[in-house]
Formats: sequence, C-alpha cells, structure tokens
Amino acid sequence: MSGVFGVASKNDCLQTLFYGTDYHSHLGTEYGGLAVLGEQFERQIHNISQSQFKAKFYEDYLRMKGTMGIGVISALDEQPIYQKSRFGPFCIATDGIIENAEALANDLMQNGITFSEVSKGAANVTELIAKLISQGKDIIGGIEKMSDMISGSCSLLLLHKDGIYAARDRFGYSPLVVGRRDDAWAVTSETIALINNDFTIVKYLEPGEVVLLNESGMVQRKAGGGTQQICSFLWIYTGFPASNYEGINVEVVRERCGRALARRDKDITVDIAAGIPDSGTSHAIGYAMEAGKPFRRPLVKYTPGYGRSYTPPSQDIRDLIAKMKLIAIKEIIEGQSIVVCEDSIVRGTQLKNYTIKKLWDCGAREVHVRASCPPLMYPCRFNLSTRSSHELAAWQAIKELEGDKPIKMEEYLDDKSEKYRKMVSQVAKNLGVTTLRYQTADDMVEAIGLPREKLCLYCWLGKHPKA
Repeated sequence: MSGVFGVASKNDCLQTLFYGTDYHSHLGTEYGGLAVLGEQFERQIHNISQSQFKAKFYEDYLRMKGTMGIGVISALDEQPIYQKSRFGPFCIATDGIIENAEALANDLMQNGITFSEVSKGAANVTELIAKLISQGKDIIGGIEKMSDMISGSCSLLLLHKDGIYAARDRFGYSPLVVGRRDDAWAVTSETIALINNDFTIVKYLEPGEVVLLNESGMVQRKAGGGTQQICSFLWIYTGFPASNYEGINVEVVRERCGRALARRDKDITVDIAAGIPDSGTSHAIGYAMEAGKPFRRPLVKYTPGYGRSYTPPSQDIRDLIAKMKLIAIKEIIEGQSIVVCEDSIVRGTQLKNYTIKKLWDCGAREVHVRASCPPLMYPCRFNLSTRSSHELAAWQAIKELEGDKPIKMEEYLDDKSEKYRKMVSQVAKNLGVTTLRYQTADDMVEAIGLPREKLCLYCWLGKHPKA
C-alpha cells in the first residue's frame, strides 16, 4: 500500500507538504517522493528502505519552492512521475495495484509508446497510469479512460498548472480526504496528515469522484458514487490509530475488535492480555477492557524506525525486521498465561519464529493467540500485500489436511463448520500455541461499523465487485 498527500496554498507549501507526506510513512517502505510547482515543476525521489522520510528529504524541503505540491510514500515503484502531454506537463502519484499492468504496457509499446522508468524488470505502474491518462482528450477524460482500462484499483493525485486533481478509485478501495485551512487546501490518504497541519476535514471523496484543488478552493470535476468497497484491512492493520476512514476512527474499531474477541473467550483463563506492537496493541486494550484482565507489554518494539515486517517485498527482509524489532521482557512473561492479540495472521512464519518463540523462551506458561480478523484466504487484488495463496498460513493448513484432494473452499470459509475448526487447529499446531481463535467476519464488520456491502472482504471471503 502507498500513501499520497497534496497541498495547494496561497503561500509556499513546502513545510506542509513535507510533514503531510511524512504522516504516510507507515504505508510504504521503498520510496518517497515530492513534486512541487512554482515557476516550474520540480521533483525529487529517494529510496527510504533504510532511512526515514524526514532524514532523506530534509535538504530537499529546505531547497524546493512552490505553492502547490504532491508527495507520496510508495510500497513499490519510484514516484511521482513527470509527464508531458497534450494538455500540458504534469506530475502524478498513485496508490493501488494494476493486475493487467503488463498487458497494458505491452499494448502501449506496440503503439510506439516508450517507458523510461522500470521497476524490477517491469514498467513503473505510476508511469503506466500517466501514459494511459495522456491518451485522453483532457485530464478528466484521461482519468476516466484509464479507470475503464485497468483491472484493480488506482487512486491518484495529479499536479497540473490548473491545480491538483484528486481522483479516488472507482470502488473506493483506498481513501482520499480533502481538508481546508485559511490559506490552503489539502488532500490525503490519511486524515492524520491534516490534524497537526491545522486542516479541517471538508470531504471524504466518493468512489470514482474527481476534484480539483487550487488556492481558490475545491471544485468537483467528476461526480462519484456507485459501488463502494473500501478496504477493511485499513481499520484492522494498515491504517494509523489516529486516522479516520469514512468518518470512523481506527483506534476505536480496534478496541471494538478486541472486545468482540474477549466476549467469545469463555473457555480460557489468562493472567494478562498483550498485543503484538504496534497494531495489535489497540486490539489487546479492547480485549483487556472487556475481559477485566490487566493489559501488559511482554513484547516491546524498539523504535518506529524498524517499520512493519509485513510490507517489505523480500522474505529475508521481513524475517530480519520481525526478529530485530520486538524485545521480550522475561520479568513480565515468566510463569504467565498470556492472551496475545494480533491484527492478523498472514504467513505465520514470523509470528511463530520471532514472537511466540520469544514468549516460550522467556518461560510463558500458556500462549493463547487471538487474531482480530478472519483467516486470510486469498491474495489481495487491489493493493500490494500477499501475492500468492500459497504464502498464507490458513492455506498451508488446508493443504496439510487435504493433501492433493480437491478443496471445497466454502466449507473452510464457514466459521461454524467442522472443516473450519480443523483448519484453525492445524494453524495453532503449526504456530505452536496453546489455543488460537480468529475474529468472525460478522464481528469484524460490526466492529468497523459500515454496512457489509460497503466493505472489501475479498482477502477473507474471495468476493469482490467486477474490477
């Protein structure tokens, strides 16, 4: 997942752009980028895989000048991209994943279009989006044409002499929010980027909606509406605790998830409730409040600089981060029966090898793991996360139970079925824990608080709108 931020100001925008973009650092680990428009376009991209955004961009922040700008924290490709077009030059930053990117890039190359940016042997997805938009008669027509051609999702910010065009993807999978203060307008993936920059939330963009921001204000250029399928995982894991999506706060949802897990735990007695930091912490606080057990921290994370072990593209890097970032406190763990709340169980290897093992090694009496979402069954179609079913802990357990027999997935998706129970037991055995329980889909949806039909539940249930 990536995060984008844009600001159009009556004065120089760099301070707001710098800090607003930095508030998306939890969404990406590979690249950061800024583009500003003053007397001309100016753009800078840095690799942030081994360094924080602020450290990499501080000198650029002092040097660059402009009244309008966009920034991005990217999980994969280098961006923003600069593009010349029939409707003038522009810079663009995107958030999403395009399943048919290779086919679209090949079609463009067959028609004589070249690509200057290459990422891991393939066309840079943001450059591909820029090329597709440039095929339109104007910017709005180009965005509509691009949206019709892609399979997947793409929200974007496009910096042009007219202002900043902000376009939310057609299913509203990833959020875009507009804020206002006396001297500027901003648009962001994360509402936390608005709070300390003194913006007031004006509008959550609707799916497919396009607005234009400049120093004069906000103008709707394309109405939104239709099917909304915002990513549920934003509240469970990827979003920042202080952020709101569709007006619903992340921290509050995670506490409700923890409470729901505790209400279903009538068959265990534990001494303490704990969360795997950072995102599991909020779930554990909710669990502790509902269960009446003390919340304690047997595992602490060493500085935010280690980032998330879920997002890096390499398994070796994921494992190294998972091992190094959490430090166990033996004095809290030894002899205790512990319920450990985790946001999700993806591959399971890091949870087993670098979290649960630390608890056992420090003398835990029992380790009960509670996942705040259902078992992940399908790789995400709309953003960068798991790319193969074979990576997933639940799938590995099913294969161990079924062997080479044809698998009827419906039986494993039903949390009341015997097949589901056996799958969970096998995952628990593979993890080496005393007990394991997943959140039910119904409890998760209730905790989020949006109608079920407005939430993307694809990675758990395998259902999605036509994309």
